[in-house]
Amino acid sequence: MPADITGTDIINEDVITGRRQMVFAPGPIFANIVLADEINRTPPKTQAALLEAMQEHRVTIQGRTYDLDEPFYVFATQNPIELEGTYPLPEAQLDRFMFHIVIEHPPENEEFEVVRTTTALQDPAYERPVNGNDLIAFQRLVRRVPVAEAVMRYALSLTRTSRPKSAQAPDSVKKYVAFGASVRAAQYLVLGAKARALTSGRYHVSFDDIRALAHPVLRHRVLTNFRAESEGITSDSIIDDLLSAVATPRSGM
Repeated sequence: MPADITGTDIINEDVITGRRQMVFAPGPIFANIVLADEINRTPPKTQAALLEAMQEHRVTIQGRTYDLDEPFYVFATQNPIELEGTYPLPEAQLDRFMFHIVIEHPPENEEFEVVRTTTALQDPAYERPVNGNDLIAFQRLVRRVPVAEAVMRYALSLTRTSRPKSAQAPDSVKKYVAFGASVRAAQYLVLGAKARALTSGRYHVSFDDIRALAHPVLRHRVLTNFRAESEGITSDSIIDDLLSAVATPRSGM
């Protein structure tokens, strides 16, 4: 139930006075990092309980609003094989995830290493290299990375061209796409590109940063129609067409 995620009011009795009062018991959403394993197994009402938390970083219960401690992240997994007993995530919730990352089987050497290490006796030692304040500082640093107007407009063009009603949309978008990407896609393309630039040792965003993040940012926002499903057309192939159709500006960083 949604209350299992967000928390709920419970009756608490004072052992000394015997007086009873309603007390809020926080749910697991009150954490810095929330992992929703196989999130599509939760019913729609429970999925909807995450919307306010993911967008506003707060939850509202019984007319009272509770802020979530920063930093706050939500990670989720989906099993693409077994669909029985699952509920598709609504578009509003999909749009709140920054990336949709497809994890394939690792290379043979890496898979061998997984088997070797997980079948042997282990005594791992954990260290905390960063804390919450460090992550908040990293977030602030990312937002300070400059972006040339041409690069930002390129990210916006990719987003706008993904919409079937756009005059610049390629034929594949008009033919196979039911809903294109929202403005959040352009925001996350730019933010993700800023982070990618920093991790690459650069202090400016390039067109290649935008292009490199197009698939993980757009694949869950470019929603295909029944015709695409019947013909085996995927969101990834649509994004490939977008990258080919939207010209990279010559000016800019």
